[in-house]
Amino acid sequence: MTYYRLPAVLLVLTVLLSLATFIDPPAGRLNWFLEVGPGLIGIALLVATARRFPMSHLVYVCCFAHLCILMYGGYYTYAATPLGNWAKESFDLVRNHYDRVGHLALGLFPAFTIREILLRLTPLQRGGWLFFIIVSIVLAIGAFWELLEWWVSLIVAADVGQAYLGSQGDVWDAQWDMFLAMVGGIISLGFFSGVHDWSMARIPAVIGTRRKSGE
Repeated sequence: MTYYRLPAVLLVLTVLLSLATFIDPPAGRLNWFLEVGPGLIGIALLVATARRFPMSHLVYVCCFAHLCILMYGGYYTYAATPLGNWAKESFDLVRNHYDRVGHLALGLFPAFTIREILLRLTPLQRGGWLFFIIVSIVLAIGAFWELLEWWVSLIVAADVGQAYLGSQGDVWDAQWDMFLAMVGGIISLGFFSGVHDWSMARIPAVIGTRRKSGE
């Protein structure tokens, strides 16, 4: 089916990028796995459910873009990415802010996946309650990620744990990360819900998937 061509291309690119960045990352393979592993699990779930519950092309593209951000951070560590170091030197910043980009993406991209699942599988309608619930879920994901970073930093070797934590001495790092995830979700819902609706309207009909009128 032609609908699956774009997801298939993105999947091939995902496999190639994963292999290329996993072979010899400067940050080490363990750090790569810790950073990229959750994203790959998400991709695996999308692949496993693609026939029974295909997502919109926008969701597939956003998941791929999010994974690329994770791979870049996992390859170098978030605190040592060349792009972040360039911004730090060019704009006289006190730290490498690439991790802020990562946490903004943690809300920006998953918000579409959450929105699509809620609209297609629950009685929720478009409106204020849907907006509130999605932003709350995004914020919860951001908070859980901070707990995950804390647990991992306690379990793995100290150097890997500190690299994975990536606070860079900022005592408010966790709060900033959760806040940026929430901001990312608000941006997605506030500015791109219409684009998401347009993309969902082009999903092929699948038996067993409840579709709401007007999608």
